[in-house]
Amino acid sequence: MEKVTGIGGFFFRSKDPKALAQWYATNLGIDLVPENYDVEPWSQDAGPTVFAPFSNDTEYFGRETQMWMLNLRVSDLDAMVAQLQGADVEVEVDEADYPNGRFARVYDPEVNPIELWEPK
Repeated sequence: MEKVTGIGGFFFRSKDPKALAQWYATNLGIDLVPENYDVEPWSQDAGPTVFAPFSNDTEYFGRETQMWMLNLRVSDLDAMVAQLQGADVEVEVDEADYPNGRFARVYDPEVNPIELWEPK
């Protein structure tokens, strides 16, 4: 069976796409989409990616109308949390140490949930 090799993009609606893209670049280091094909797009490090549909009535994503949640891998959760807090971004750190790593939650300016994950 032929299989996909990874996630090639994550596309979602935004009230202000340029401002939101800049927030992701400034706070999380995700490069802006190149304006031409001569510039390489942001590239993620190789690593685990969980692709998991959730029950329609889950409370895990936050508000009931939220249909998706982005989970981003980080190499040093404490450093990322400090960086975000230094930029006045509110971060909720899950104090539990799970078998698969540590987690924190942040919301972008349009209140989309982002889970930060430091894998073990």
